[in-house]
Amino acid sequence: MKFKLNVENFSLYYTLYSGQCFRFYKISENKFLVFAGFNSTYVWQKEECLFFEKSSCCLEFWKKYFNLNVDYNLFYKRFKGDRILEKLLKKYKGIRILKQDPFECLISFILSSNNNIKRIQKIIEIICENFGEKNKNGFSFPKIEVLSHLKEKDFEILKAGFRVKYLMDAIYKIKNKEVDLKKLQNLSYKEAKEVLKKIKGVGEKVSNCVLLFSYNKMEAFPVDVWIKKVLDEYYRNGLTKQILSCPGLAQQFLFYGKRNEYI
Repeated sequence: MKFKLNVENFSLYYTLYSGQCFRFYKISENKFLVFAGFNSTYVWQKEECLFFEKSSCCLEFWKKYFNLNVDYNLFYKRFKGDRILEKLLKKYKGIRILKQDPFECLISFILSSNNNIKRIQKIIEIICENFGEKNKNGFSFPKIEVLSHLKEKDFEILKAGFRVKYLMDAIYKIKNKEVDLKKLQNLSYKEAKEVLKKIKGVGEKVSNCVLLFSYNKMEAFPVDVWIKKVLDEYYRNGLTKQILSCPGLAQQFLFYGKRNEYI
């Protein structure tokens, strides 16, 4: 069964490749197999039409995941006056902030520490294949109930090095509600960030990634090597009011533009 959805100000390609998620596979030029938690779908885009096929859940799930119910024109207007953002918006218009499962997002970015994207994708693929549930398109992201029963030696298959201890600490604290992921949405950005930092290995970057890509807290501004280059080259005197009006989305454009050598 195939579903069609009309979209505006959305680019499937730019959004998937903007560094927010790691579980997607390119099938053809415009078609992807996307996994999110326990769900998966084939999805492709033709101009302002988005097509879904063989989805393991309802269309509403993917609308929420891709943030298609939000009017991004309201955000884009805030970028006027910043020449870098205006340039990036013309080139990469359509990047959206995903709304991912917090547990999957957190574990993924803990495993991403000091790693390249190809290696991150491989580690996450291994954890899903070994501890997730088989479905018609592949494997789901493993449930915390499964991961919480594993020992450190069980994670050796990931070859994730020092990150395994951080992974286990996150699983333990979430399982025992020391870090309650469900309550973070109702906390302020600063409060939620401090809660996430209770987990070993979770600092500014990882906490900001989770708060932005799962909870859509637009105050979050993850800083990695690409953003550091942008700040050093264009914003030595500080962030502009345009960036500060919507830091999270601005960061995505800056990241994508620098990583693709457009700025």
